[in-house]
Amino acid sequence: MDLNLLTTLDALLQENSVTRAAERLGTSPAAVSRALGRLRRTTGDPLLVRAGQQMVPTPRAVRLREEVRSLLEHADAVLAPAPGPGLPDLDRTFTAQVSDLLLANLAAPLTERVRAQAPRAVLVFLPESIEGTPALRQGTVDLELGVLDHLDPETRTEALTSVPLVAVARADHPLFDGPVDARRFAAADHIGISRQGKRHGPIDAALARQGLRRRVAAVVPSHTAALLMARTGDLVCLTLDGWLPEALTALGLRTFPIPVATPPIEIGMAWHPRHSSDRGHQWFRDQVRTTVRQNSPARR
Repeated sequence: MDLNLLTTLDALLQENSVTRAAERLGTSPAAVSRALGRLRRTTGDPLLVRAGQQMVPTPRAVRLREEVRSLLEHADAVLAPAPGPGLPDLDRTFTAQVSDLLLANLAAPLTERVRAQAPRAVLVFLPESIEGTPALRQGTVDLELGVLDHLDPETRTEALTSVPLVAVARADHPLFDGPVDARRFAAADHIGISRQGKRHGPIDAALARQGLRRRVAAVVPSHTAALLMARTGDLVCLTLDGWLPEALTALGLRTFPIPVATPPIEIGMAWHPRHSSDRGHQWFRDQVRTTVRQNSPARR
């Protein structure tokens, strides 16, 4: 078999279009169409079929897509010179999807670690709005950092740290006029943090077991927005214990223990298996692992 056909097959499976695949490969649609004919004869499958004005992959083509992409990336890794991890000439961009709260605490120390060892490397941080998408599988994100859920089944993961939740309110909030028990905590107005607009979570289940229910006055998509709201009103939100204490003080905020049992936040990193043996990616994971553990409150 002509192994060059794998490159054409990859382009076809990524683009679902003969014309776009030809543009991607820098060749003519006629050449790609001939290659598609050869691929169909070789595999015994039509691979792409017409559906109205578009072409759609067959079930076998869908199964082949990631396998073909992985084969080509492994071939590139075999033929390309492998950079030594941390070498000054490592010229590479690493893309990480991180929540805003983790980013605020980790972006600066992680960037400094990377710059110190590989000054030509570039870090790109993407918001958690792409969480739950196939970004890792598609290769648009190298690493996901945070609470890991909604991952593709083949995704590799590693637990990094566990951080308890605490409540936070402005320093002169009326709650602090006395002991903050579960009843007074539930009676306060709260800020929910959810990108999907969810108003309830584990803390509500814990309160319900005591016959209590809190009122969520507003739901915002980020921790930063919640903290900025809490600084100016009689609203309570949640944050990670020991996270950004100087920033909270500067905002006039005060943390306090949640008066009901709530599970800690489990922080980990996830990546696609195509990167597991990549030396550069291994080095980047080492930097993330060290940065998270050195900046986790439990390690201070």
